[in-house]
Amino acid sequence: MQPDLGNLLEDEGLTNKKPLAILTAMYKGNYSKIALSGFFFLIKHSPTWVLPIITAKIINFASEPQKHELKELWVSMIVLAVILVQNVPTHSLYVSYMSKAIRQVEASLRSTLIRKLQRLSMSYHGELQTGKLQAKVLRDVEAIEFLSKQIMVSVVPAIVTVIVTIIITLCYSLTVSAFFALTIPASFFIVSIFRRKMGATNREFRKEIEDMSGKVSEMMEMIPVTRAHGLEKVEIRKIDSTLQNLRGKGYKLDILEAFFGSSNWVTIQIFQVGCLLFTGYLAYKGQIPVGYIVMFQGFFNMIMMGVTGILNVYPNIAKGLESIYSVTEIVFSKDTEEYVGTKKLDQVRGEVSFKQVQFQYRESNKHVLNNLTLDVRPGECIAFIGESGAGKSTILNLLIGFYKPTSGSILIDGVPMEELDIRRYRKSLAVVLQNNILFSGTIRENIAYGLKGITDEQIWEVIDMTNLREVVEGLPEGIDTRIGEHGGKLSGGQRQRIAIARALIRDPRIIILDEATSALDNKSEHHVQNAMKRLIQGRTTFIVAHRLSTIRDADRIVVMSKGQISEMGSYEELMARRGEFYRMKALQA
Repeated sequence: MQPDLGNLLEDEGLTNKKPLAILTAMYKGNYSKIALSGFFFLIKHSPTWVLPIITAKIINFASEPQKHELKELWVSMIVLAVILVQNVPTHSLYVSYMSKAIRQVEASLRSTLIRKLQRLSMSYHGELQTGKLQAKVLRDVEAIEFLSKQIMVSVVPAIVTVIVTIIITLCYSLTVSAFFALTIPASFFIVSIFRRKMGATNREFRKEIEDMSGKVSEMMEMIPVTRAHGLEKVEIRKIDSTLQNLRGKGYKLDILEAFFGSSNWVTIQIFQVGCLLFTGYLAYKGQIPVGYIVMFQGFFNMIMMGVTGILNVYPNIAKGLESIYSVTEIVFSKDTEEYVGTKKLDQVRGEVSFKQVQFQYRESNKHVLNNLTLDVRPGECIAFIGESGAGKSTILNLLIGFYKPTSGSILIDGVPMEELDIRRYRKSLAVVLQNNILFSGTIRENIAYGLKGITDEQIWEVIDMTNLREVVEGLPEGIDTRIGEHGGKLSGGQRQRIAIARALIRDPRIIILDEATSALDNKSEHHVQNAMKRLIQGRTTFIVAHRLSTIRDADRIVVMSKGQISEMGSYEELMARRGEFYRMKALQA
């Protein structure tokens, strides 16, 4: 299991720190790998520092042969050969340790984001588009991984090269090394000019990417509706508008990066010419040997290449830093699961009590539920009906624990939900929705989702209970047939019965059915109704339904109106009362 970087970063007190501090903390536990990678970099990179020295020696040897012996040439050649050959194993070790550290952090960061997404509240998921979340998990983590590589492959080696080169130069000439040292700040002055503008432009571009991802994801989900109503051109225009904005932001970023790169190149070339003139002047005055012109030019070229390398990757570094901001929006989010209790019920009996429950959604002053009080006995079947917006589905969401009451409390077997271990409690639930979510696996995998040790006999037992045997046996590979994305290879009724089979195999104590048959034809509804009767037998059941005929057998029917209970009783009692339920039933007759 990958370590949770979210906990690590919060423990380090980095929730409000700069991106580089956060990135550094991400590598905690991998510092030894980075140190070893740095050690092997120094060894493998040594030819670049030794070669100018040997070149200078050879030039001096050739220009003043009377001052040198031939063996000096051979020693230089042997040294050069050795340091060149060692590059093969040391470079591999350098990359190996660096890659282990980067890949570990990349995997840990994605794992942390996935785990955090599972803990974030349903309100958070409702407010942020799926496509934007996918962009953070995929694109932004990839940008952070690329940032790490740029720092370790370009920035750190460049800094090390500059430091080592200046130290070597100091050993030969204090004057030249002072010239080198003065040119470096001038190069980084360019970065300070562009830094803020580039950061803001990258932030705009990143937000446009997320917006586009969200809209493309939404478009894909809407394709059946779009095609059915001939609205393809409407969707294309909508996406084209987003792409135009993205193109504009991208073009703006490209021009800024181009101007930054060209300014950097001109500055470096000016310094390069300046170095050549300066060292040439020193040689003319006899203060350095002629060969040192080439050596210092080589060293200065290394320094400028290092500085250029840093400046050239700065646009990518800016993107990576912006991506750190992006992922920490999730990692540091406090909008997590609202229930944090730890009490575990040995066996859920299914007794549920709503005590003066009030609820309103965020950024809304209107109560969806208002002083709801309802006691449900174990094994009782309760049906909720009412107009749209009356609060029916909200009651089910509160019961699942997706939301927490604004005031009042919900008790399960006499224990307030605030005290319960919510994940343990949910294992006693089974939820069947109008549009049940199936994944693109097999029938077996969909029915046994999340359960271990489920046998074929148990699978076939619930298949029989949901009247699916004939359907499953008619498929090419039986229960191992893949059903396509969202169960697209099955009919609506078949998908619903698989969802009920998934609920049955869990042997839940509390059943939640939200419009489970409203979208089905009569024949499919008949099959699903029979399956539901077996599912709810002996279990506490909550049903939301618009078709009043489907709840005739409920123990109690609760009529909701404006977040309150307006009527409650059995089917016969409510019909005899000739109130709101009677009028609703008459409209459906």
